[in-house]
Amino acid sequence: MLQGHKIALGPVLPADFDTLLRWADDPQLAGYSEAYRPPLWRQQEEFWFARSPDPARLAFALRQSASSPILGYVLFWHIDPIHRSAVLGMLIGDPAQRGRGYGEDALRLSIAYAWQHLNLRRLTLHVFASNTRALRLYERCGFIREGSLRQAVYIAGRYEDVVLMGMLREEL
Repeated sequence: MLQGHKIALGPVLPADFDTLLRWADDPQLAGYSEAYRPPLWRQQEEFWFARSPDPARLAFALRQSASSPILGYVLFWHIDPIHRSAVLGMLIGDPAQRGRGYGEDALRLSIAYAWQHLNLRRLTLHVFASNTRALRLYERCGFIREGSLRQAVYIAGRYEDVVLMGMLREEL
């Protein structure tokens, strides 16, 4: 388990599944990353608990402490050992838990993990232009806007721009 100032990052546990499935079935939460589709239980189970883990993907549960209920998660995907890069994403599932510094602590801990344990040199993330809180957080933690995909996704009846952000290890 990785310990930050306010949170801990550790494994996603079977006991977390009901909460993860509930978050996947929330149209408002889905709207932060994709168009809402009702989740299929088996697909969600495979996503979180695949029998043969994908080495290009890594998930952490975000908790206040090792024994606390799940607050959110951090995902690394497209982990590329040749180019030493990955895509990063995260979610604080319960809106009441946002704005308490958990996201910033989790992001900083995840960045340190990427450099120190995965030996990466580049992190990328995608965020909707309307998600101003996330944009400010990512910039505060060192991500730089690298461009945008104009009207790239259709979410809840309107098109959204997707902001592309990146961070290089040597820039810190």
